[in-house]
Amino acid sequence: MEVIFLKDKITTLKNLLFIIMVIGFASGCNGNQNEFIQGNSTFGISQVHTSKPIDQSVANHAKEKIIAKEDITDVKAVNTDKELMAAIKVENFDRFRLKSIEKSVKSDLEKKYPDYKVFVSTDKKIFWELEKVEQRLKKNNMNKKNLKNDLNKLKSLMKEQT
Repeated sequence: MEVIFLKDKITTLKNLLFIIMVIGFASGCNGNQNEFIQGNSTFGISQVHTSKPIDQSVANHAKEKIIAKEDITDVKAVNTDKELMAAIKVENFDRFRLKSIEKSVKSDLEKKYPDYKVFVSTDKKIFWELEKVEQRLKKNNMNKKNLKNDLNKLKSLMKEQT
């Protein structure tokens, strides 16, 4: 009788463990759905000040245009009076088409802003560096000369990696 009682407890524990594992796997698979939905919204892009000393309205408009594309999850951009530099992040699946996405974004920006020399990169290091430049612009810790120097460094980094 004790053997039957022990077998019932083991069976109950196995069933309970199985149910816990199923719930764990099911909840783990649902975790990324909200990230995907928020990735393509303009919620993720940061607007940089458009007032003095350096007007960033062109970069802000370019970000809005770029993030509207379904392949792109995040974007950073800054501009001087003659240049516009953007760095984009794409979804993991779309990383196989990085060059075509980069060319498409660059041609769209060149059509929209013909007076600007446009630079676009999908490289993560360029993205991080542009993010740092944006942060300094937001804090007003940058003048035009520093911005041009930073963009020149980023352009040389882009040339190195091609």
